[in-house]
Amino acid sequence: MEYDVIIIGGGQSALAVAYYLRRTSLHYLLLDSEARPGGSWQHGWHSLSLFSPALWSSLPGVLMPGGQQYYPSRDETVHYLQEYETRYQFPVQRPVKVLQVEKQADRYRLDTTAGTYYARTVVSATGSFVNPYIPDIPGKERFRGSLLHSSSYQSPEIFSNQRVAVVGEGNSGAQILADLAPTADTLWITKQPPTFLPDDIDGKYLFDAATMQYEAMQQGKDFQRPSLGQIVMVPPVKAARDKGVYQHYLPAFDYFYEDGIAWQNGRKETVDAVIFCTGFRPALAHLLPLGIIQPNGKINTRGTAAADMPGLWLVGYGQWTGFASATLIGVGRTARKTAEEINAYLQGN
Repeated sequence: MEYDVIIIGGGQSALAVAYYLRRTSLHYLLLDSEARPGGSWQHGWHSLSLFSPALWSSLPGVLMPGGQQYYPSRDETVHYLQEYETRYQFPVQRPVKVLQVEKQADRYRLDTTAGTYYARTVVSATGSFVNPYIPDIPGKERFRGSLLHSSSYQSPEIFSNQRVAVVGEGNSGAQILADLAPTADTLWITKQPPTFLPDDIDGKYLFDAATMQYEAMQQGKDFQRPSLGQIVMVPPVKAARDKGVYQHYLPAFDYFYEDGIAWQNGRKETVDAVIFCTGFRPALAHLLPLGIIQPNGKINTRGTAAADMPGLWLVGYGQWTGFASATLIGVGRTARKTAEEINAYLQGN
């Protein structure tokens, strides 16, 4: 069967696009590699919470419960996404993993674990969670302890009474460090000195500041976004700070040895595990046959439309696919524009 639009993904970005496509007469389908609704949030660590209050963490059409002062948990976010999908009865097939996308004349062929699909247009909304980044540090193969990325971290119990190095000075590093500190002996490894936002500044403020910067840029005006820090002071981070968890940190280490991590100056630290909170890269392997992925791992876009591949859009991968598009509240703007562009494109072809 051929569709007007196939959306690859089932998380927040895919749902936001589907919300606007349902207002059209287009025949569309979502292919989600997950077994259940909820996107990548269902794989976050157990104590994970949002950086913005619930009111500022909503997809188009439905406010997330909790109001202006409540920071939803991982499970509450998953439940919200599940309810959102149910409310609008989006056409989703799962679990279906898209293996590769090819262009054939005026349509796309999608080879998947559930067979072959065809579509006149494609929206890639796979995010980055399944493509975690771990820096290539010498000696990894020699290290006898546990080595994992934040995407695989779930809870502190298995690290009880161990010595754990947490690598990364961002929000994930700070939150996982706070989670581990009561049960493990922790080291904090940072490439740059960590910086903390004031207690009264949260994701809402950051989104507002970014919006003002974006609007000023659109109008050709100057706007200096305030540089207040990097780590949002959600309740678990505030509690860890008050207990002195963040007082000490070490610079990036240079290599692994059998029992731990080491620096060129001769310092060595014995650790049982290293958790890398070092971010993600766009998950675009399914688009490799199109030959448009750049050396930096991204695709040239105009807004969310692929600049060199008519009929392909990319939503939710970060600033290069739309302002604040990797956030729950931010993706709605780019999703709406994407749906409008797809509708216009198909009417003209």
